[in-house]
Amino acid sequence: MAKVGLSNFYYALNTADTITAATYSTPVKIAGLIAADVKTGSDTATLYADNGPAETATALGEITVDIELKDLTLENQAALLGHEIVAGVMSNNASDTAPYVAIMFESLKSNGKKRFVKLLKGSFAEPDDTNKTKEDKIAFQTQKITGKFIIREFDGEWKRTTDEDATGYLPATGAAWYASVEPV
Repeated sequence: MAKVGLSNFYYALNTADTITAATYSTPVKIAGLIAADVKTGSDTATLYADNGPAETATALGEITVDIELKDLTLENQAALLGHEIVAGVMSNNASDTAPYVAIMFESLKSNGKKRFVKLLKGSFAEPDDTNKTKEDKIAFQTQKITGKFIIREFDGEWKRTTDEDATGYLPATGAAWYASVEPV
């Protein structure tokens, strides 16, 4: 089914990722999700033998995520980018490090069912800050933030997806999707 909508953007800080466990903070919602563009780069190679293709192999490459939001508050920027807020003023320091986070969102499909998505470990880069004067026509200025996502050390996973109309789907899964990153 084609997707016709997008909503419910959440992030959760990845507090640990070891060979024994992955843990996260409680997910936080950022209202006003406009677009979520997940680009997975992969490389496929073909081995030729006996005058023809004999084997192929594919490797997962860079995973880039572009998120467009109605608004990205200073509090959410500080959390996603590792900045500090004191007395309502966000300070961006050259030594700030963006923490690893998981992100979650859902798409509405044309059949009225939802697709739920979780990307499990990534960090965001400082967004561009573009501003434009008000003119005689309204031109909304939204905010975009780009992140790079990787596989988890814990289990090698990087993404989870489910559809409400998937075989074996449990309604409890969708109902609890944003309560925590783990379990599914």
